[in-house]
Amino acid sequence: MDTVIDFITRHAHAAHWYVFGAIILAGFNIPISADILILLSAFIAAVILPEHTWYLYFSVLLGCYLSAWCAYWVGRFLGGKMQKTSFFAKLLKQERMDKVRNFYEKYGLWTLILGRFIPFGVRNCIFMTTGMSKFNFYRFILMDALACFVWTTTCFYVFYTLGQNYQMVWHYLKTFNLLIFAAFSVTVISTIWYKHRKKARSTRLRDC
Repeated sequence: MDTVIDFITRHAHAAHWYVFGAIILAGFNIPISADILILLSAFIAAVILPEHTWYLYFSVLLGCYLSAWCAYWVGRFLGGKMQKTSFFAKLLKQERMDKVRNFYEKYGLWTLILGRFIPFGVRNCIFMTTGMSKFNFYRFILMDALACFVWTTTCFYVFYTLGQNYQMVWHYLKTFNLLIFAAFSVTVISTIWYKHRKKARSTRLRDC
């Protein structure tokens, strides 16, 4: 992932193409974080190439949307074989897939909106499970269109705003880090002092 970030940053003028391609690859369960790519795209748009803001935004939006299609079809076509492996057998149980399908039937769009905001592979797992459960593809992409729009737009806007004010954010981050360090130091010193006092007290009681 670090190599991908470094490459995109060095080729910022064409970052929207690389971001789009990388997010598509993430749909095939290649370990590439869409969340980090959105953050990177928003930062490039805010700080390096503001004239490419819309290119970067739409590359993220379309990439994330089509990436879900890839994960869906991976689950639909390869789900049976994946379930035969020990790892996916526990992760993608038939009972769990039935629950996902019932959840879709009951809550519909909210399943995807909430799922879109959950990182660390959970998002892709939801899409793959949707495919494996044979949930209607056209219904899936219609619901996910809105879910993807809400998620990518929210994340891109937040990261873009933070990027425009990165100097202020960095200042507060440094202050926050100092406070954390101070709190950690006080905790460590207090713990050492308490243990030393407790040990000295035990020694005095033993001498008595």
